[in-house]
Amino acid sequence: MSLLRTVRAVGDTARITVPTVAAALVGRVTLERSDERLDWWARKLLDDAGVELEVEGRELVPPDEPLVLMSNHRSYYDIPTVFCAVPGRIRMVAKKELFRVPLFGRAMLAAGFIKVDRGKRESAIESIKESEQLLKQGVRVWIAPEGTRSHTGELGEFKSGGFHLALDAGVRILPIAIEGTENVLSADSLSVQRGAKVRAKILPPIDAPAYGKERRKELTAAVRAAIATALGQTVSST
Repeated sequence: MSLLRTVRAVGDTARITVPTVAAALVGRVTLERSDERLDWWARKLLDDAGVELEVEGRELVPPDEPLVLMSNHRSYYDIPTVFCAVPGRIRMVAKKELFRVPLFGRAMLAAGFIKVDRGKRESAIESIKESEQLLKQGVRVWIAPEGTRSHTGELGEFKSGGFHLALDAGVRILPIAIEGTENVLSADSLSVQRGAKVRAKILPPIDAPAYGKERRKELTAAVRAAIATALGQTVSST
């Protein structure tokens, strides 16, 4: 049954992928229509998996403010969780491998997702520039600063790209602590499990511009400490 749920999740993804690609071919992709599809997709995936989602701190999200969202990363189900938990228009900075998936990758680009090649500095710089343009349009840009899914649940080191983005764009960072998504789809599995409890704790925004570029490492440590503390983990330096 768990594999059938995986097939259903793939099917749900195809249901927003195909029309997005078709619209892109005739130049009719809009952010508004993409928002509608992403909202349907995120809720459908969680509903199909019987996820019991608890969101704490939604009142801390400032309305109509562009933000860099940062969360820990345990599962691909972090994606629908964040889209359901945080209000506003959200787009994600994602690894290049996801964009290689036929049709799906093209749909992600058409919908405004940002591709990054973590092994190439030029790609990282370009992704920051593209993300800045989204922030100027009021879009909230989500980055998982660990760069990859945790196999143990322990918070990994944070990469610097998202912090450069927040500092260059002059926007605040919204930390989010996610628990339980690994019980839906773990980093080591392709089988979707049903009935997991997932918790997304939205933490107070951190004022990146107040730190300034010269204190970027302190900013990184502050965001990481906030998420680690919310997860009940020991705070350590990156």
